[in-house]
Amino acid sequence: MNSFLKVSIIFTGLLLFTQSTIAQNNAIPVFENGEAQIVEAFSDPEEWIRHDLWVETNFDTDGDGKLDKMHVSVTRPGQTKTEGLKLPVIYVSSPYFAGVSGNVEGLFWDVKHELGESAKERVHPEVKRRGKRPVISNSHIKKWVPRGYIVVHSSSPGTGLSQGSPTVGGDNESLAPKAVIDWLCGRGNGFASPDGNEEVKAFWSTGKVGMTGTSYNGTIPVAAATTGVEGLEAIIPIAPNTSYYHYYRSNGLVRSPGGYLGEDIDVLYDFIHSGDEAKRAYNNKTIRDTEMKNGMDRITGDYNDFWAGRDYLNDMKPFKAALLMSHGFNDWNVMPEHSYRIYQAAKEKGVPTQIYYHQNGHGGPPPMRLMNRWFTRYLHGVENNVEQDAKAWIVRENDSRNNPTPYKDYPNPDASNVTLHLQKASPGFGKLSVSKNKKQGRETFVDDFNLSGSDLAKSLNAKNRLLFLTPVLTDDLHISGIPKVTINLASSKPAANLSVWLISLPWNQEIGSKITDNIITRGWADPQNHKSLSTSEPLIPGNFYQLSFELMPDDQIIQKGQQIGLMIFSSDREFTLWPEPGTELTIDLDNTSIGLPVVGGKNAFKKALNKN
Repeated sequence: MNSFLKVSIIFTGLLLFTQSTIAQNNAIPVFENGEAQIVEAFSDPEEWIRHDLWVETNFDTDGDGKLDKMHVSVTRPGQTKTEGLKLPVIYVSSPYFAGVSGNVEGLFWDVKHELGESAKERVHPEVKRRGKRPVISNSHIKKWVPRGYIVVHSSSPGTGLSQGSPTVGGDNESLAPKAVIDWLCGRGNGFASPDGNEEVKAFWSTGKVGMTGTSYNGTIPVAAATTGVEGLEAIIPIAPNTSYYHYYRSNGLVRSPGGYLGEDIDVLYDFIHSGDEAKRAYNNKTIRDTEMKNGMDRITGDYNDFWAGRDYLNDMKPFKAALLMSHGFNDWNVMPEHSYRIYQAAKEKGVPTQIYYHQNGHGGPPPMRLMNRWFTRYLHGVENNVEQDAKAWIVRENDSRNNPTPYKDYPNPDASNVTLHLQKASPGFGKLSVSKNKKQGRETFVDDFNLSGSDLAKSLNAKNRLLFLTPVLTDDLHISGIPKVTINLASSKPAANLSVWLISLPWNQEIGSKITDNIITRGWADPQNHKSLSTSEPLIPGNFYQLSFELMPDDQIIQKGQQIGLMIFSSDREFTLWPEPGTELTIDLDNTSIGLPVVGGKNAFKKALNKN
């Protein structure tokens, strides 16, 4: 062997040894059981690099003749600088980061007026911006940066230091996160200042992006995914608003989100408008006082082009991001139908999907294990067989949120519809039965917004509601899916609210009782929209009209010893407008029914009533 060859072999050996040593010393993501693990080298906040920038969009919504730029902040492990490490990104966007209106007096619409009449004008408070650059938010960084991710935040258009105007579901709220993702994938323009030319590159990004967030912050991942932007690989929306019509209306009825009586889309606009004070007059005139005022139609509650443009179900064609959806069955703010409708559409498209439901209210992410497996698979590319996991994860009534029960899908594939008919019985209470007995006649109740739904459910007096009950369950009954009611009614006035609750009795009034002890699900509708969501027609007093509509999705096990009750009433004090009491609604019992999705179908329903 000649001396040159000997030297070459020695050099090659040293080089390989050196590369191996460097690989062992460099910090890299670590995975166990298909999940990204906390890496000590990524876990010291003092070593994190934090900086901000502005990403250019392709729209101008504040009327200054310049393309709007979104304020973006980045938190990344120091190794992305010292070792040239590239990592995937978890991205969170929000209109709330820079503060919201603190003055709520007069912010909401007055709900005490007759149906079809205008409410008095409301106050338009100004939002005082808070927060300093470069930090937009600290959310999610302690959870994901130590696990080998970069966390990025951005303020949505017209909020904080982001330019443009809030539109509450308009196109710019989909295109803004798309622009940020384009930049993260090397396709967009980022700048060190909003008006400067110093470019900033995302050299530390692998080009794999996931999004998550709760409520409005969960809506934005859905909005971004509907653009089909390349690089957005996976999203985990938590209690997202997927249609502003479904948020502020229900089957033609003007209906507030739970806990925010009198809120409407223009109220939310005022609540979040924390952007540049100099641009607010133009934004208010263009968006709130023109587009929203002309489109929201608070008089009829009809579905129109304005609302269709703010319904993400209409934009699903480009959607391809792997979807892990999360929601609470007792979220009466952003109701559970919002998640279900997008989950179903994504599943029909063949997109990888899972859904997680719990039994509580607004918010509530999936367990960390589910989120970690989802992002590990689609952002890091680790083959952890998450596609073979259960499609649906349901937290049972007495379990913790971190201990969901796996199911093949939601609704439960073993559920089928059981139609229950109304039977007249003793004063105050009728019966729900699988048997249909003819000539049950008609029953009338009187509207009174002063009485809450819970008051009516507990009342023995049938004057202001109708209540129909199953016999006492002698076995547990599992409901999974979307109940649907068909109601044949007449009104004494040209307009009336219609509210339906499915309840579990006896009503549990003990301190600390769970909502699932009493309320199974709910729904609302406008009888004037009995033909179409997009067209109202005044009711002819005394004429009967038939309408069918869905209640909110649910998956609940009703315990033996309970009775299932269908309660029909008019104004729902917590959700609807408050017309003067006295409207009479008459229900034709023979042509009114409810369909319940029961696991095991009619046999399971009968068994739950007849077991010895």
